[in-house]
Amino acid sequence: MKPLYLALAAGLALSGMTALAAPAAAQSVLKIGLQDDPDTLDPVSNWSFVGRHVLQSLCDKIVDIDTEGKIIPMLATSWEWNADSTALTLKLRNDVVFHDGTKMDAAAIKYNLDRELTMKISRRKAEISAVSSVDVVDPLTVKINLKEPSVPLLAALSDRAGMIVSPKAAEALGEKFTDAPVCSGPYKFVERVTQDRIVLAKFDKYYNADQYHFDQLVYRGMPDSNVRLLNLRSGQLDLIERLAATDVEAVKADKALSVAPVVGLGYYGITFDITGEGADLDAGKKAAIREAFSLAIDRAAINNVVFEGQFTAGNQPFPPASPYYDKNFPVPARDLDAAKKKMAEAGVKTVDLELLVPTDAERQQVAQLIQAMVAEIGIKVSIKPTELMTLLDIARQGKFESHLVGWSGRVDPDLNITPMLACGAAGNDAHYCNKELDAILTKARAIGDMNARKVEYSKAIAILLKDLPLVYLYHSQWIFAHNSNITGLKPAPDGIIRLTGVSRKK
Repeated sequence: MKPLYLALAAGLALSGMTALAAPAAAQSVLKIGLQDDPDTLDPVSNWSFVGRHVLQSLCDKIVDIDTEGKIIPMLATSWEWNADSTALTLKLRNDVVFHDGTKMDAAAIKYNLDRELTMKISRRKAEISAVSSVDVVDPLTVKINLKEPSVPLLAALSDRAGMIVSPKAAEALGEKFTDAPVCSGPYKFVERVTQDRIVLAKFDKYYNADQYHFDQLVYRGMPDSNVRLLNLRSGQLDLIERLAATDVEAVKADKALSVAPVVGLGYYGITFDITGEGADLDAGKKAAIREAFSLAIDRAAINNVVFEGQFTAGNQPFPPASPYYDKNFPVPARDLDAAKKKMAEAGVKTVDLELLVPTDAERQQVAQLIQAMVAEIGIKVSIKPTELMTLLDIARQGKFESHLVGWSGRVDPDLNITPMLACGAAGNDAHYCNKELDAILTKARAIGDMNARKVEYSKAIAILLKDLPLVYLYHSQWIFAHNSNITGLKPAPDGIIRLTGVSRKK
């Protein structure tokens, strides 16, 4: 007899497909389908992955990464650490202006970093918490002083913490900056219609404008991957992110379409609320129940059933191919006997657990498989489909029991742990705090040598696999699909759409 979860897998059905009712756009418009509607368009407060797609074209960063995951210049042309890695000096471009015509200079960099550290709504504080002060050396030189050595800081500046907004606009708009964001990227903000579209227009004064070939970008959020693909096929979209793994072969066979995959840096997992007000009294308080939950999951089956084997099963913050993955803790096989023993150790026979899950079809399928798997040891999961931005808001408030959300990953290993699991971090949905873990992470941030850092991250992983505030499940590929007349797309491992050199064949 097949296990219940395998029988369920055979019957999983994807949701229906509907196309956008919109007229064909001009050739100079690139229409992009995102998995969700972004939360904010302010780099200081944005927390959604899809928001990063929009912000990448809207807001230039201090540094960026290339297709190999290496840090490369952007607003900063060069950088230098002092001898003990407690100060980072940046040299800036001299030809950058914000969309409101004001100059991007060292004072603007200082303003932005100070804003991230002090603004009430900032989600960047944990990412740059090592910064003690920022000095304007001259108009094109910035010195960032640190409280302690922090190697990951430069990597943090390749994401939202390094996105520089116009100080003039930020001062005028305050927390409403998201309604009319002003940055210095290749595209400027035009309009946003919530749950419908975000429109950007080319910024002609951008220093590298000749590398951007579309006059306008239109982003639309569509949680169902089938809907995104249908709109791509019909011409209502030109480019989509997160093509379903089950659709890859069909798209490859379609001459009108192209596929562009890249191995990601992040993970997907189940986060448990440990001390928040909504925490489940059993699963949130007893690590043995979370361990039972993990042991009852067949990660390989999830990968094969939902993703046709194209993803990678995981149990750590880093994928198995990462140099920071600890091979002493391999991905566990499903072990129902061991899981039942853990339930007995916790002193319970059954547990009722609510699981918040974004509304896209793939994560709903993953949740349904998990629901069937853990039911065999007495954990009764009720799945609550929740729009992503609503889910994130509930999670930040601690008013949940568990949720299934991913982290897109960063090039520095610290940034796959600290923003989510350090005591008091803005993204710590689990409301988890382990002082020993924090001390290990602090030590690791001060080490430049990879082998020495790996020793510390192994200690961190041992703690996380014992406490299990987050049960890691799998590591995805970022799979893009686009009309075959779109050329020049070069995906980077952070999964963010970069449009430099992307054009449409005539």
